[in-house]
Amino acid sequence: MSAVEFEDYYARLGVPSTASPTEVKRAYRKLARKYHPDVSQEPDAEARFKQVAEAWEALGDAEKRAAYDEVARRHREGERFSPPPGWDTGFEFSGTGGGADEHSAFFEALFGRQRAAAAARAARPRAGEDHHAKVQIDLVDAYRGGLRTIALRVPQPDGRGGLRLADRTLDVNIPRGIRPGQRLRLAGQGAPGQGGGAAGDLYLEVEFAPQTVFRIDERDVSLDLPVAPWEAALGASVEVRTPDGQVQLAVPAGSWSGRRLRLKGQGLPGTPPGDLYAVLSIALPPATDDAAQAAYRAMGEHFAAFDPRRPPV
Repeated sequence: MSAVEFEDYYARLGVPSTASPTEVKRAYRKLARKYHPDVSQEPDAEARFKQVAEAWEALGDAEKRAAYDEVARRHREGERFSPPPGWDTGFEFSGTGGGADEHSAFFEALFGRQRAAAAARAARPRAGEDHHAKVQIDLVDAYRGGLRTIALRVPQPDGRGGLRLADRTLDVNIPRGIRPGQRLRLAGQGAPGQGGGAAGDLYLEVEFAPQTVFRIDERDVSLDLPVAPWEAALGASVEVRTPDGQVQLAVPAGSWSGRRLRLKGQGLPGTPPGDLYAVLSIALPPATDDAAQAAYRAMGEHFAAFDPRRPPV
């Protein structure tokens, strides 16, 4: 290979050769912001940005930096340079790099062979990575199941070495009776494979949207059910809104606040299904007019011996 000019990547980033990985990364980020073509007003911003990206690719990777340091100790910026035969013996390289879209002749002289070998390895059939995401569904979806559209935000390369978030929607079959924490596997919806390899899978961890009415305990579902004093005392048939629709519930005579009434099999579907519990609370009508106040006084006189603060027998 013909000689090329040696490039001092440390000087390009403005750090000494003894700089820590954190210091190298901080210097790169500062210069990348300064010369980014989308924001920089410098006349040579694009060229400087590429130079900074290449320096980061060499120094930001521990393997490449160790190899670069081996030759940098004997050369200075601008010197004519040809890598000596076997200079990289003993250095293990991994990955494909990718910091800069284009590389200088100097970079290719040092790392071109390793980049070609890594690219060849990457071209072999290799399955894509599995992806994972948390999704919220409504409680009614767990009761009824069916096809639902799920929206996800997916990180994707932005073409400049960074990432951007892209929207993705998927039609997902929600099985009846699914519970929070369970996972759905969508085969082939993960990262694409390489070199003809199969795509990875997407695993969706399900959680329920926040509930204001219902409480979930495994497959059992509970709700608070207000009843009037006479309904609790005399018994009544009342309508109850469940996640799967309206049902009639018989409130036994002599019920009390806090009593749990069970609707067998009305919880989350399953084998066996859960139960639904209605927890009674006594709702008092307001005494906002003379007639209502008189009714309360009459009730108080009739039940004069009743002590609401006495522990139940």
